[in-house]
Amino acid sequence: MAYTIGLDYGTNSVRCVIVDTTNGSELGTVVYEYETGQAGIILDPADHNLARQNPADYLKGAEVTIKQAIQQAGKTCKKFNPKDIVGIGVDTTGSTPLPVDKNGTPLAMLDAFRDNPNAHAWLWKDHTGYAEAAEITELAKKEHPEYLAKCGGTYSSEWFFSKVLHCLRTAPNVYDAAYTWIEHADWIPAILTGTDHPDKLKRCRCAAGHKAMFNDSWGGYPDVKFLSKLDTRLGKLRQTLGNKTYVIDQAAGKLTDEWAKKLGLTPGIPVAMGAFDAHLGAVGSGIKPGVLVKIIGTSTCDMVVAPSSTKLPDIPGICGIVEGSILPDCYGLEAGQSAVGDIFNWFVNYIQPGGKEAGSHLALTEKAAKLKPGQSGLLALDWNNGNRTILVDQRLTGLLLGQTLHTKPEEIYRALIEATAFGALAIINRFEEYGVKISEVVNCGGIAEKNAMLMQIYADVTGREMKVSRSAQTCALGSAVAAAVVGGAHHDYSTAQAAMCGIKDVTYKPIAKNHAVYKKLYALYKQLHDAFGLKEKSASMHNIMKDLLNIKETVNS
Repeated sequence: MAYTIGLDYGTNSVRCVIVDTTNGSELGTVVYEYETGQAGIILDPADHNLARQNPADYLKGAEVTIKQAIQQAGKTCKKFNPKDIVGIGVDTTGSTPLPVDKNGTPLAMLDAFRDNPNAHAWLWKDHTGYAEAAEITELAKKEHPEYLAKCGGTYSSEWFFSKVLHCLRTAPNVYDAAYTWIEHADWIPAILTGTDHPDKLKRCRCAAGHKAMFNDSWGGYPDVKFLSKLDTRLGKLRQTLGNKTYVIDQAAGKLTDEWAKKLGLTPGIPVAMGAFDAHLGAVGSGIKPGVLVKIIGTSTCDMVVAPSSTKLPDIPGICGIVEGSILPDCYGLEAGQSAVGDIFNWFVNYIQPGGKEAGSHLALTEKAAKLKPGQSGLLALDWNNGNRTILVDQRLTGLLLGQTLHTKPEEIYRALIEATAFGALAIINRFEEYGVKISEVVNCGGIAEKNAMLMQIYADVTGREMKVSRSAQTCALGSAVAAAVVGGAHHDYSTAQAAMCGIKDVTYKPIAKNHAVYKKLYALYKQLHDAFGLKEKSASMHNIMKDLLNIKETVNS
């Protein structure tokens, strides 16, 4: 018997699964909610762009969840023995970099910086560096357009250098105290393997390629001269980043004696290179060429792979084309939406329509499911946290159009779900416009698992069958697959995926009459999308309100 551990560090919690590598069954599953801040996030009421995390929560989360998952696995399976665990895999949010000193210690763990949010991990959804992102984009367009070509043509405030440069500008005491910055996806494997000293650290291709403009064709990360033009101190950081990255089928190192003793595991078992949650979620969903995997959570990531032998065009507005970031010997292509579940949570938790019970997700879903497409006359934009793809503009905001004095909460709730579905369709269309064909869509994440209405709306809007990954913890399962490869339980990813991954029996097929209505609504969504998002297309929108009423009247007649 051979088992592996998958650690999945999400936005609000870390999940651990222990998986049987022969069939993918999950013997133990434990979730640890981060303790610091609000739902695990350090916020600033005066700045909605700020989102930080305490790295100490990451370490406690690993220890708590692994120990409890081992105990749970022992109760689930009498044959289970922790000595049969052959590897550990790790995925995290990203880009979530943290500043560390010359020994690799996070500044947030030093007394001098413990209460300073700038010294903590800068969570993926931190957008404080939006001005710096625009500055990086502008300079790269002039001097190194190749830097942007592989990441959609625009550098994002969600990404590595935007955050580091913003820290340099606004918190120079933190920046000056840091020797280098390390992605969360690199730090956890390094901690477990004792390679967290900057001289020993291995950086993963996933984070570097998608969020930090790394590419072997121009020598790795952006060069010192380019970064120095942004700020000379940023140029000095380049020297600490190295010139090499490691792909997903390689090990970060071996579990240290200290951590093995702490966790009750065998010293020396391999720990796989880290990657972002969406990328390993794609692995756990059985991704292969032609399959789009949608990881639906607080935000959404859309993942596609293409063989390395394929000649791919540069695709404007996506989050990167990086070789080896999802599967070895394949390009990994990433897109996504900056808020999906967060939009629904905003409506339920902040607006609180109808009170706590009447305005719950469950109550609103039950009422919204009874509505027909177009019946409400509402249309929304899914930009409450900016636009990640196609516009790559975090300064865009949400919009709800078509309200009357009779508009009900469940109508708004459904319109918000439909908006995220329209955003999802825009991404599928962008891939296919540039020759990346999508033949199958597989969804994973809690929302895909729990909300049948949402899945049906996605099917009806896109006109495509929506499949759902078998595992409820797909990202953690993907990490366990990575652990199975580096641990020798399977010799490659395709073999490991075939044994450990699967799809649920229930799927959602598009309903023709619903799709016909949504085609009309999507045309109006696209008109809004382009008018508010593209300067060159800010044409008249005088037709939209009346077109929505016409659709509403036709549906209700």
